[in-house]
Formats: sequence, C-alpha cells, structure tokens
Amino acid sequence: MKDLTVGITTRNRPAAVARCVESLRVLAPLESPILVFDNASDPPVTPALGSELPAGLAVTIIRDPSAGYIGGRNRMVREATTPYILLLDDDAVVFSAAAVASAMTVMERDPSVAAVGFAQAEADGRPWPEAMQPGRGLEPACVSAYIGFAHLLRREVFVRLGGYRENFVFYGEEKDYCVRVLAAGLRVVYLPGALVGHVPDPAGRNATRYVRFVIRNDCLYSLYNEPWPIVAVSLPLRFWRYRRMKAQAGAESGGVRWILNEIGRELPDVWRNRHAISWATLREWRRLARTVVPYAAGSRA
Repeated sequence: MKDLTVGITTRNRPAAVARCVESLRVLAPLESPILVFDNASDPPVTPALGSELPAGLAVTIIRDPSAGYIGGRNRMVREATTPYILLLDDDAVVFSAAAVASAMTVMERDPSVAAVGFAQAEADGRPWPEAMQPGRGLEPACVSAYIGFAHLLRREVFVRLGGYRENFVFYGEEKDYCVRVLAAGLRVVYLPGALVGHVPDPAGRNATRYVRFVIRNDCLYSLYNEPWPIVAVSLPLRFWRYRRMKAQAGAESGGVRWILNEIGRELPDVWRNRHAISWATLREWRRLARTVVPYAAGSRA
C-alpha cells in the first residue's frame, strides 16, 4: 500500500530540482508518487524530469503561475491521496529511505504527532551545526516548529487545520502552522538522526525581498495567533528587528512603508480568521522553543 506522497516546490532552479528528484531513487521501495510544483519557472520544468527513475517512482509536474510558493504546497497536499506527505524544498537531497521511514513510523504509532521535522545536513551527509537545527540534542524531541526544507505531514490534520496561509506568499508559513498544531493539542517531533541534505541554491534569492517578507509575515503571525497584549509588544520589536536585518543584509530602503501597506491590506483577513492561542499554549510554545523536551510516544512531557 502506498502511504507516502513526495511534494517538491521549485522556481527557476533546474539543476537543484533535478538533483532533488534524482535523490528520490532511494525511496523506490516505498513506491511513493512524486509531485513537483513548478512555481512559474522560466523556462518551465521539463516533463522529462525524473524519466530515468526506477520503476515504482513517477513524477507529476503541476504548473500554476497564480498559486505561488505556499499555494503550491497546499495544492500538492490537496491532490495527494496518501495519509503522509513529505514536502521538500528543491535544494533538498534525500539520503535514505530509512530516514523517511523512521518519520512515518513515528506518525503510525502516535496519532498525536501532526508533523515530523528532519535534521539539516551537507551534501555529503555531515549534519549542520546544532544551532541551525529544528531542535537540540541527539534524541527525538518535541519542538515548537520544524524547518520547511524537509518535513513530513499528516495529511488529515493539515487539511483539517486549514493548511498553510497562502497570503504569507513566502516565508514563515511553517511556524504559523505549527502553533496551530500545538493549539489543537497535537505535537511536532524532531528526529536528529533522520538527516536530509540541504544544499542552498543562490538562484532566485533576493536580500530585500527576504528581509521584508520575514518581518511582514512575523507581524501577520502575531496578529493571527498571539494574545493582544503580546501583539502590542511584539509588533514594534519586529520593526526594530527589520532595521537591524536590513542593515546586515544590505537590503534596499523603503521596506517599512511596504510592510505597513502589506499588513494593512491583510487586516480584513486577519479580522475574519484571527484565533488567538491561549496563554497556556503560548507558555508551552516558548518552553518547546527554549528547552529540550524528549519525545516518547503516548506521553505528554
């Protein structure tokens, strides 16, 4: 029985996505269908991508220039028919079926787990520094959020909780989803032994766009999810952080006005869909982010 679908989102990184798809040879025993969402690449991703993969693996390319990066992720989850979805950035490299199977085993044994995050590694398999991982330590742990480059989702929960907010456009959707997972009484688990390569591709990266969307979406995250007293404190701090990030990245000026205009444009949706988490959930979120909380199936640390 096919329990897993793999979804890859790409834009103008032909070499990276080809490498990512090629790495999925190791998943042949799982017979997992592969969806590639082409986020308006120019030229488009070729239909021949993955044509040399072994039997049991098939690549379907989805093109929708209007959907955007986050919309592409949501669409791949909607179109999947399997209970588990492995979402990858196009600069990810899957090393082994065992890493993916270990994440699926966690979900199969524990229905309280909504998502599993993988550990980042170099192309040769060496893990990234601990400070750049979703969690700390060498044992499975409950964490506040995963890193979106590679994560396993329980499809039913993802759909039920509304998936990623597509108005985030770029960056920060994983954190917003994970806090909703926690508010629903579910968990996110990090497996430090489940390594997936993360080989960042410079194509399409823009410092100005990155810094602006980081702050824009952090502000929206606060408005959608945090209690009002926290919002009153966190929004000014985020704008202070923008000025610091802008200077460090050498981003272009004009970002404050752009961010304010963007937030104003999204306020009607915030008003309709804001569901502030409880203070207890906020405390638990911070505990998971700051301390090592060992994971054990069926237990609540």
